Amino acid sequence: MFAYLKGTITYKTPSLLYLDVNGIGYELHTTLQTYDKIQSQESCKLFTHLQIREDAWVLYGFADEQERSTFRLLLGISGVGAATARIILSSLTPAELDRAVSHEDSKALEKVKGIGAKTAQRIILELKGKLSVENNSMLTSKATHNRTEDDALFALVNLGINKAVAENAIRKINNASSLSVEDLIKQALRVL
Repeated sequence: MFAYLKGTITYKTPSLLYLDVNGIGYELHTTLQTYDKIQSQESCKLFTHLQIREDAWVLYGFADEQERSTFRLLLGISGVGAATARIILSSLTPAELDRAVSHEDSKALEKVKGIGAKTAQRIILELKGKLSVENNSMLTSKATHNRTEDDALFALVNLGINKAVAENAIRKINNASSLSVEDLIKQALRVL
């Protein structure tokens, strides 16, 4: 719904900030990584993720697109909710998470509060090949290729479709990598 917000910071803690955007105050939940990048700034641009729950709409803010994309990938893992994903990204940068996943270093993930051995293994299994950070700020073309499918999967799950069913539908589509996110979603809905 909101791609990003740019405005003046009116209140700031390591996990929460208020951003005034043309007279409208937005409450954004942040990671420690984002806080470190913006703590000395009076205004900023944050990439956002809106989570709609039964009891609340929660807006998350990230200093860069890479961190938001990683957050969304983490949300796609069974047993990893927004709070856990935020804790992971407060403890590890996307580059450090990529390193832990690519080296299958479950011990590095288990050091994160609330992550046990089974969850660490699940994160490694689910993210293997999906994260690939280059120069600590850009996603490689392999991750960009996966990003289209991940974005489509994320959208389908948000539409209420079971994750496994949505993944199966995306796998059935020919040339999925060459399609836009919108076309991939449309074709996946036809396959269901």
